[in-house]
Parts: sequence; structure tokens; C-alpha cells
Amino acid sequence: MASGREFSSHQRKIINRYYDNLDTIVITRLGEIVTDMALAAGDQKKLARLWNRAGQALERAKVESKEIERVLETKDIEALAKIVQQASR
Repeated sequence: MASGREFSSHQRKIINRYYDNLDTIVITRLGEIVTDMALAAGDQKKLARLWNRAGQALERAKVESKEIERVLETKDIEALAKIVQQASR
């Protein structure tokens, strides 16, 4: 890896499994963010942080940039949930 650190065989397998399942991890994280948004409906400060996290997660999930921009501009939780649902298929 970049720091010159050598990993044992067991550690390399763990790291490889993490990156193999990264798309599932990101989709799960997006689902949790949508749930948190629904629960934090009145708290604007928390919603702002959650929308920021959602934007970062959407980029990692390889969603089209046009869709990311549209959802983040409108801050539509239902549209975000639909994207998560489509990505999880």
C-alpha cells in the first residue's frame, strides 16, 4: 500500500473483501441516511449535515451527476429513497 506497510495474508483478505463489498456498504449507508432524514424532519441543522453526507455517498455509489445535482438541489427525500431503491437492485 502507499505507506509501504506490508499486510499479512489475513489482513489482505479482509481489505479485499471490504473493497469487493464497497458498493453494498455505500447503498446501506444511503438507506440509513434516508431513514435518519425522515426522523430528523424538523431539525434543519441535522438535515443539512445529512444532505451533505448523502451527496458524498451518492458520488461513491456512482450515481449519475445529473441525478445527484437534481436531488441535492430539490432536497427531495422521496427521490433520494427511489435512487437508493434502484441502486440496491
